[in-house]
Amino acid sequence: MNDFDLSIILPAFIAGLLVLSTHVPLGMKVLQRGIIFADIAVAQIAGLGVIIAGHTDQQLLIQLYAIVSALAGAGILTLLEKLKPEIREASIGLLFVLAATGGILLLSHDVHSGEHMQDLLVGQILWVNNTQLIIAGVLSVFILTMLRLFRNRMGSAVFYTLFALAVTTSVQMVGIYLVFASLIIPAITSHGVAKFRLPLAYLVGMLGYTSGLLLSVLRDLPSGAAIVWSMAICGAGLLLLRRMKKL
Repeated sequence: MNDFDLSIILPAFIAGLLVLSTHVPLGMKVLQRGIIFADIAVAQIAGLGVIIAGHTDQQLLIQLYAIVSALAGAGILTLLEKLKPEIREASIGLLFVLAATGGILLLSHDVHSGEHMQDLLVGQILWVNNTQLIIAGVLSVFILTMLRLFRNRMGSAVFYTLFALAVTTSVQMVGIYLVFASLIIPAITSHGVAKFRLPLAYLVGMLGYTSGLLLSVLRDLPSGAAIVWSMAICGAGLLLLRRMKKL
């Protein structure tokens, strides 16, 4: 796909903005709580729900399975947070492995298992549809509202519930790897910035999605992987500027 097609790029860019709108502030809270692997674990569990839903064109049914799975994962993480830090992180990692291998087992007799697994991991952001964008938009407004209302008194149950809802739709649009990158790269590269941390984090994410999408279309590269690398390079650029004491 070497031709620049705005009708494909624009929905994908909107999907990226919707993902960033919730994942940037949630990623900062993940970093603050010291539960880095929680995001990829919940994303993998949401992906497991999509696999359980099977082959269907009913977006709402897929959303239901993904949400129920992600909420179940959020409940488990709420319980795991009560463990000691060294045991907690290992347990979250184990949860991720169980969800990942569970998906492999469920797809083991599917002749298209390789394609389905690749879609879950790297996503199909260039092929998002209006239904996905509408669902993601509604959820984003709700999540951002809740984050604002509970910003000073957010318990583990509320946090993981909002986290699960955010990841549910984003996994289906952009894939597990890009969900993890959207949560962690902006949060890490803006960590320690005294002023304008949130705008800088959003800027890293937006530059990553923009350059990655353009690169994937113009050079016919996998969009998810291209965006992850582009965002990482943008984040590295921010860190370099900070080291030079320009930010």
